[in-house]
Amino acid sequence: MRVITQQRLGGPEVLTIVDAPEPQPLPTEVLVRVKAIGLNPLEALLRAGEFPPMLGRPPFVLGWDISGVVEEGSLTWRFRPGDEVFGMPLFPRAASAYAEFVSAPALHLVRKPASLSHVEASALPVVGLTAWQGLVDLGGVSEGDRVLVHGGGGGVGHVAIQIAKALGAHVIATASGSKRKFVEGFGADEVIDYTAVDFTGAVRDIDVVLDTIGGDTAERSLDVLRPGGHLVTAVAEEDSGLAAKYEAAGMRFSGIAVDPDPVALRGLVELVEQGRLRVHVRETFPFERVADAHRLLDGGHLRGKLVLTV
Repeated sequence: MRVITQQRLGGPEVLTIVDAPEPQPLPTEVLVRVKAIGLNPLEALLRAGEFPPMLGRPPFVLGWDISGVVEEGSLTWRFRPGDEVFGMPLFPRAASAYAEFVSAPALHLVRKPASLSHVEASALPVVGLTAWQGLVDLGGVSEGDRVLVHGGGGGVGHVAIQIAKALGAHVIATASGSKRKFVEGFGADEVIDYTAVDFTGAVRDIDVVLDTIGGDTAERSLDVLRPGGHLVTAVAEEDSGLAAKYEAAGMRFSGIAVDPDPVALRGLVELVEQGRLRVHVRETFPFERVADAHRLLDGGHLRGKLVLTV
């Protein structure tokens, strides 16, 4: 099979396609013939060595988001050959998903709904699970809550808006002015152009803030929460000093360390099947053009997701 690997850290040019043996599924795992691979900003940071080395030193194979067809299984009753599945296997351990075949725990996958193409399904797991775990599991968002989503036009952000709306929340999103219509199209009740307006002066009495931006955004969000409000961050989860500030102010602080939760994945599928959740794929690239896709990842400020097709 073909895999995309790298022998050293660096720019997109370090990604190369090589031949490798097909992985052999262990008991309770399945071998998936990959049809599409969702790309995430984390992978560009790992490629360049700008993030703690989750995968160790090169050579390694990036990637977690996959959609494909079960080729074979070993002692698992969950899937049969020919089943269409998707998921985010093994995160944060290496799933080596930039490949034509991936061996994955069956528990980390769910059946792909017919209403999602493989491209769309591969774009959903990391961003969808991050948003779900942030808003549902940690944030406990419920009917009537006021939710502020920072980075509403990004991968996690545009999915989070839809999940919060499905939970019955009033959703406010920050985004650049150029993304206003994009973000409104996913159901945001209010959009704050962070390039023109300081969000701390524009909103008040927020029940849950979901931070996907980082920098000083999480700290400044303290000013917009109602008493006892809750910050959930996907980028400052290990900032103990910031957590202490929130606790001292009587607020709640939670960090998301996303994991391949099959219950949450099935929750996402249910919203998809109800027509309440869709994932925006900005662009697809053939497997051979992975370097071009990573150049876009490096540029940042993407609307939605990028996907490789196999």
